[in-house]
Amino acid sequence: MKVLVKYVLYVSLFVTAIQGTSQELNLPVFSQYLADSDFVVAPTYAGIGDNFRIRLNALTQWVGIPNAPDNQAFYADLRFATQSGLGLSLYNDRNGNTIQQGAKVSFAHHLTLDYNTKQYISFGLSGNVNSFSLDIDNFSPTFEQPTIDPFITDNRSETNLNFDVGVLYRIGEAFLSVNANNILPKDIERFDGLEPNLLFNLQLYGGYTLKTNNYSQWEPSAFYQLYTSDGRSSTDLNIKYRKFNRYNDYLWAGATYRFLNDQIGKPLSVGPMIGGKKSIFYASYAYQVTLNDMMSYNSGTHSITIGLDLLQGISDCPCTAANKIPKSRR
Repeated sequence: MKVLVKYVLYVSLFVTAIQGTSQELNLPVFSQYLADSDFVVAPTYAGIGDNFRIRLNALTQWVGIPNAPDNQAFYADLRFATQSGLGLSLYNDRNGNTIQQGAKVSFAHHLTLDYNTKQYISFGLSGNVNSFSLDIDNFSPTFEQPTIDPFITDNRSETNLNFDVGVLYRIGEAFLSVNANNILPKDIERFDGLEPNLLFNLQLYGGYTLKTNNYSQWEPSAFYQLYTSDGRSSTDLNIKYRKFNRYNDYLWAGATYRFLNDQIGKPLSVGPMIGGKKSIFYASYAYQVTLNDMMSYNSGTHSITIGLDLLQGISDCPCTAANKIPKSRR
């Protein structure tokens, strides 16, 4: 029985490793974007909202399983001039013996289509540099595999450049972002086997902010990802509630439901989340449980985000105003 359990865990981790490499050159996306950090999924959000936003995120997946995926990330974006924004993303992601590290620099420009109906369009572009490496320092024989592959003799790494493009359309309290990531193929000369070299993926993120009379908001949203290398795709269905005070501080709570699009009736993961902002300080916590055979062997995925909103100021152009601020507070 123990051998069977170990086999299930190893196979699951192997599948996750393949999925992780398929996401290379794109920051691993769990629920970080719901922590009031839309810039995580779309460069078009750079410069929208508070003038200088900083977010630090730490995520540990499948707590309780040795060598499970672990990720740390830094996000920052700021507005310059009146209609443009810059952003920076840094991340470190480890999954067993595979390590991914990278940086992404983003630029966005925001335009007003119609003042009366509050129609805005934003264009974003990101340049990426990423490193994928294989660490063999802790490779050792096991009972199931008594010998190590003789062809694996050293640590291997590869650095790649790529870029993303995106468009964001907003009308009133509704928003829709379309992003194309990893436009260029990846150099995999030093890797063989299942490593994909076409990592292009498409992401759609949309929702609506419903504002009430008591300084609170409901925000349903959806996030869709399609990986063209193998055709798999997933969808997140989300709901958030925010409650503001007189100083524009707020608390929020929400939930997310993720499923593979060929298995709509079978959730891949679900989880609650909470957070809040006090003055310039921000913090949130998200929990996800994966609803598959591994559910019995781990305590879920935990994500913590902390941040600062600095240099808050009002732009001369409403195209950079965040629709998450109550109308009466603008």
